[in-house]
Amino acid sequence: MKKIRELVFYREYATDFIQEQPDNVQKKIFHVLNIVRTYDPIPPMFLKHVEAGLYEIRIEFQSNIYRIFCCFDAGRLVILFNGFQKKTRKTPTDEIERAKRIMSMYIKEAKRRNCRRTIVSRGVPSVRVRR
Repeated sequence: MKKIRELVFYREYATDFIQEQPDNVQKKIFHVLNIVRTYDPIPPMFLKHVEAGLYEIRIEFQSNIYRIFCCFDAGRLVILFNGFQKKTRKTPTDEIERAKRIMSMYIKEAKRRNCRRTIVSRGVPSVRVRR
């Protein structure tokens, strides 16, 4: 399938999480990431809005549930943050707070790179380069 979005791993958070998983789980994670990269729109079973521009990529493998937090930048760029294995029905607040802190760090770095970012509560945030 044609690539619609580019996926960017912000720092080492998501890559460390993925590398800690068994090979069969890693394969499933990369399968879902490929769906996020190539499907338009992304099926809701794989992506859920959490709050204020923060999303979670949803991965299920056998009886286990995994999540990787992300945000959209420049419309077609998906920035991947931290991941975790979900063990309860509700997403743990501490994982959401961690993702929000990481997203905030990303936004600050984007501003330092001479970009202005607009976060929206739903939809795709945009980045405009100042000239």
